[in-house]
Amino acid sequence: MQRRILIVEDEQPIREMLSFILDQNGYQAVEAGDLAQAQALVREPFPELILLDWMLPGGSGVQWCKQLKREDATRQIPVIMLTARGEEEDKVRGLEAGADDYVTKPFSPKELMARVKAVIRRVKPTSLDEVIEIQGLRLDPVSHRVMADNSSVDMGPTEFRLLHFFMTHPERVYSREQLLDNVWGTAVYVEDRTVDVHIRRLRKAIETTGHDRLIQTVRGAGYRFSTRVE
Repeated sequence: MQRRILIVEDEQPIREMLSFILDQNGYQAVEAGDLAQAQALVREPFPELILLDWMLPGGSGVQWCKQLKREDATRQIPVIMLTARGEEEDKVRGLEAGADDYVTKPFSPKELMARVKAVIRRVKPTSLDEVIEIQGLRLDPVSHRVMADNSSVDMGPTEFRLLHFFMTHPERVYSREQLLDNVWGTAVYVEDRTVDVHIRRLRKAIETTGHDRLIQTVRGAGYRFSTRVE
């Protein structure tokens, strides 16, 4: 079954372009030209994701996003805000309203799909047995193999678990404590700085192909696995 994505956008040419891009990438696009149509389309089976314009006939996309995130039935649906507003303050407003990401018009199809896939992976992580591939880095949980640009990568079991967790939760910052809980487990006592050691080992294992750049240090917060190299 195709995964449905709801496009809420009042400009028809943009809606048609978004529908075409999503269709080309294997998604089923559902279109709404105003807030009332969008509200009518958010019903079971719920869309996998909502692409939501900032300003809409009949109301504010930002306010509707807040409403979606308040209600039990819809709060788990990821939302990407689409808008011409590019100011930092506007981005913060959109994210504070509960949006999972923010794309400023004009955007490229490649950028849009990268954001869509990253948000879906982040909100609904892949199953534990599913092969994951990001930017040429491929991890197979069943065979316990890692490939970087078609070359085999050797790493220890802890580094493998760490990479698996990162790749199934991209674009989100995790503190050392959160990584310890998720990778080592809450029943194991390990010092926080042990995380740094294994991060270094993991980066070294994938540095030959440049994939170490995907594992980013966020000062004062922790680590992030990013599909967008900075």
